[in-house]
Amino acid sequence: VEEEARARQLPVIDATCPLVSKVHNEGRRYAGQGREIVLVGHAGHAEVEGTRGQIDGRVHVVGSLADIAALQVADPARVAYVTQTTLSMDDTRELIDALEQRYPDIVGPGLDDICYATLNRQRAVQQLARRVDLVIVVGAQNSSNSNRLQEVAADQGVPAWLVQDESDVQPFWLQGVGIVGVTAGASTPEYLVRRVCERLREYGAQSVRELPGLAETVRFRLPEALRQIA
Repeated sequence: VEEEARARQLPVIDATCPLVSKVHNEGRRYAGQGREIVLVGHAGHAEVEGTRGQIDGRVHVVGSLADIAALQVADPARVAYVTQTTLSMDDTRELIDALEQRYPDIVGPGLDDICYATLNRQRAVQQLARRVDLVIVVGAQNSSNSNRLQEVAADQGVPAWLVQDESDVQPFWLQGVGIVGVTAGASTPEYLVRRVCERLREYGAQSVRELPGLAETVRFRLPEALRQIA
């Protein structure tokens, strides 16, 4: 996309999340060492496709233990892995362990590439799910980290639904439910969360209480082109 834009003499502003750019840089560095790259992530996901496009050389995408078992690499001693930033921490740990067992000389970042906002929300949902009868996750259907939040809640034994906005909330979900937990994907706008809470009020919620959580203080610089405009 960048090459096509430049060919048309269009300005290119790279607004890639710095945490994703870090994965790109790691992949390029490992490939430059002559290693084959294993990318832990969901095949076809936009971030995974973007990462593959940033790495010169062979990239294997694995999203399950079966994928790892089927891996074929040229030199088992020259393998490295990177990860999608929005994965489930527990699932990713399991896959990394399997890679390390199969390829003892493999190198990679561990869980360091999982986005801090993704980790914070997964941990918060684990605690939230223990206190509620139902979890609603506000996020896009194609949002990896939102889908992982739904899975994390369900793993705690609580019914969990992913909604894009308040229109997706179904009244029958609330039958026999005393407490509803609401969370959101890392990039979900706050106004969508508030609209979902308002819809729950319309359906009979008596109060909305925000639980304390980790304060996220990380700030990223705007791309230079945008800073100049600002």
